[in-house]
Amino acid sequence: MSKIQGFICIVLFFSLSCKKQLSTVVQDSITDETFWKTPNDFKLAANHLYNGLDRFGFEDTESDIAFNFPNSISNGNLQPSETSSDWTNSYSYIRSANNILEKGALNSDAEIKRYLAEARFFRAWYYWKLLRIYGGVPLITRVLDVDDPALFAARSSRTETADLILKDLNEAVTDLPLQSALPASDVGRITKGAALSLMARVALFEGTWQKFRNGTSAGKYLDAAIAASGLVMNSGGYSLYAGNADQSYRYLFLEQGDDSRETILDRRYARDILGHDMPYQYDETGYNPTKKMADMYLDKNGLPIGNPGSLFHGYATFSSEFQDRDPRMTMVMTIPGTLTNRVFFPVTKIANWPDKPQRNFNTGYILYKFMSEDPFANNTGQYGDESKFDYDRHLIRYAEVLLIYAEASFEKNDAITDQELNESVNKIRDRVHMPHLSNAFIAANGLDMRTEIRRERTVELALEGFRYDDLRRWKTAEIELRQDIKGIKIRGAEWASRAPYGDPAYLGRIDAEGFLIAETNRRFDAGKDYLQPLPVREIAFYTASGYKLEQNPNW
Repeated sequence: MSKIQGFICIVLFFSLSCKKQLSTVVQDSITDETFWKTPNDFKLAANHLYNGLDRFGFEDTESDIAFNFPNSISNGNLQPSETSSDWTNSYSYIRSANNILEKGALNSDAEIKRYLAEARFFRAWYYWKLLRIYGGVPLITRVLDVDDPALFAARSSRTETADLILKDLNEAVTDLPLQSALPASDVGRITKGAALSLMARVALFEGTWQKFRNGTSAGKYLDAAIAASGLVMNSGGYSLYAGNADQSYRYLFLEQGDDSRETILDRRYARDILGHDMPYQYDETGYNPTKKMADMYLDKNGLPIGNPGSLFHGYATFSSEFQDRDPRMTMVMTIPGTLTNRVFFPVTKIANWPDKPQRNFNTGYILYKFMSEDPFANNTGQYGDESKFDYDRHLIRYAEVLLIYAEASFEKNDAITDQELNESVNKIRDRVHMPHLSNAFIAANGLDMRTEIRRERTVELALEGFRYDDLRRWKTAEIELRQDIKGIKIRGAEWASRAPYGDPAYLGRIDAEGFLIAETNRRFDAGKDYLQPLPVREIAFYTASGYKLEQNPNW
């Protein structure tokens, strides 16, 4: 859909008709008897389902690669809550999707079937949002009346939940259009590629979740991830964005990357209609990368910075750690001294020098990814106007599909061929002119293929909201999330000479090697924290009606 049409979710209209016989249908309002007649009716109903697509947020503060304030999910202090918007909103949209599917169940019109397919996609999308944090949940696939016992359906297993998601997506693919077939007015709507890509994401998640917990169905899901991602790759409908030469990775996430061939599903924005304030988060609450994130970037020869042959220049100067690194590092983090046209740091001001009180000093690293260069939006009023930023949030992009293919291929057999790497990881590396990953390179440098595939995923998808899910499905959260959150090196580096890092308040928060500690005493209980607690009010509703809704273990 166009940027304007994409935000029109409810259209009120009046349809009056003259009938000789008495009708009980109220003629001046929209009812089931007057609606659900045309493809446009179903399209209008389906538009509502787009409202729940994720907006810009701070999801990666739930992990170890971003920090602003202590996060209860990340640091092991999460407590059960009365309610949860994740639960309530997801089931609300699931009900809407079920309603569309019921109203069109007997309709054979091809255009209407397209919007039924959109409803199946979104039912899968919102069940996916539940599966990823809660595991198996009650599965509701029809519209329920207030006295229907199915309102108190027991939780299904996580396998049953994953299988329903994949079934819905598989059925949706048949009636969804190709991206290339969309008219301009429909760009942004759900396509075959979006359904297949979500299939691949869910199947990889469940396949690796089971593999690292000795599940019996891991292979089935990994096969599904390989097949679905392969169909997207072979469709010819998508490619990596390359519109800004060597800086294409950076500009993919700004206005230039909107509606590119890398886009599979976006949360769409339009100036003065629905905007966002993502760039202003750097001056206020911050979405700060951590030392963990910074250290993941390879050197320009493809070696980890701890490798004896690495070109890593250390942390002694303001910019030394950024030198001779994977170019994505300097497209995600601001190099000290970078000029910007931000309202607080115009082009006449050197940005990122920590001498302004409004800067966030949690880790000392400042995010560059998502920092718009639109001078109008950046400098409208003292703080700008959040409705002026209108670049889209990429929810599914082609690079993720390539990474899914690589990881699922490796995890299926604990091995991956160079051809499979060339079809996936190395296409992503080519965009930023990084050396290819190969089995020979791994062997020659004493590296581990699984580690490098996971590194590539984390670096490419940095601060796009994937890390929390990845650590949990890999079953490494119990190691990674117990570690301190750290930032820049202060003692033994130039930062010690810059206020406020040389002040006692900061020098008292460094580790034995001189790195800033942003948060310590973090916990992760492997017996419970891999899943979040169900909202206790939902459990109480069940209990009060004589039913039982199982809470997640140890909550």
